[in-house]
Amino acid sequence: MDNKTTITIYDVAREAGVSMATVSRVVNGNPNVKPSTRKKVSDVIDRLNYRPNAVARGLASKKTTTVGVIIPSVTNLFFSSLARGIDDIATMYKYNIILANSDENPEKEIAVFQTLLAKQVDGIIFMGYDVNDQIRAEIERSYTPVVFAGTATGNKGDFYSVNIDDESAVKDVALKLLDMGAKPAILTGPDHLLSNAERIKGYKAAYKEAGKEVNESLIMPTSHNYKSAPALVDELLAEKADSVIVTHDDMAAAVLNEVIIRGLKVPEEFQVIASHNSVMTELVRPQLTSIELPLYDIGAVAMRLLTKIMNSEEVDEKKVILPHKIKERGTTRF
Repeated sequence: MDNKTTITIYDVAREAGVSMATVSRVVNGNPNVKPSTRKKVSDVIDRLNYRPNAVARGLASKKTTTVGVIIPSVTNLFFSSLARGIDDIATMYKYNIILANSDENPEKEIAVFQTLLAKQVDGIIFMGYDVNDQIRAEIERSYTPVVFAGTATGNKGDFYSVNIDDESAVKDVALKLLDMGAKPAILTGPDHLLSNAERIKGYKAAYKEAGKEVNESLIMPTSHNYKSAPALVDELLAEKADSVIVTHDDMAAAVLNEVIIRGLKVPEEFQVIASHNSVMTELVRPQLTSIELPLYDIGAVAMRLLTKIMNSEEVDEKKVILPHKIKERGTTRF
């Protein structure tokens, strides 16, 4: 079928060997489809580049005044702060919230996304560390508007999103350290995260602006498991780093503890900077200096953006970048 603009639900059903009702269930995220059948239909949809008819969708749509919010972990203080901003604006515009926890699991992300679609929510706010290919494909084929909040989207699709500029934030911190003659390292997240690339760009840009050569071994991808902190501190000290930017607040706290256990004075001999300014940064001693995101504002702006999309209001920009700050506390000599 060469003319992709003429692909219909009937074509997909015929190619997949299923009924049109089954195709409709797959497209709408109805969970009552066998995984093997869902995969077969999804493969055909991808191959034929099928996009549901927008007119038919409009005729069939019913507003529920309900919004789904996907959060990777209800225990992560970063995302719970975002959720507060979302909830307040949702209440203002009289939307109900269905909160779905994905447990930082890509497969569960897909499952909860499809469950929210099956509940016929009017829109979805997605919070996560980044956008993997699976969730991107699900979002692109769904009818329901989605806004990413505090999530790195990279170049994987033209999505609505609200976040800070991770590259600029890391560059600002790294430059402060370099300008005082420090030798900063950066602990990124797992290799696959899109946010890593932006943060590493900012880290390298700071070295370039300071006229210094980057030591690649000071760029350390990590899991977000705080139990790996002892080994990471071993690496940092072996590389003669005297400061570190950590992209996960729990890990930053664990690294701080390990540095102190080794007998190093903070911040005189070693400096630690967190990235999300969650409550965790204030629970340790000394309190952690951190990149400060306007967490509540990110959630609130994301929800307001979603209300505009759901109500067909004019949207000025799809990608909203909010300003960051550096909250100086006791783990730096800024």
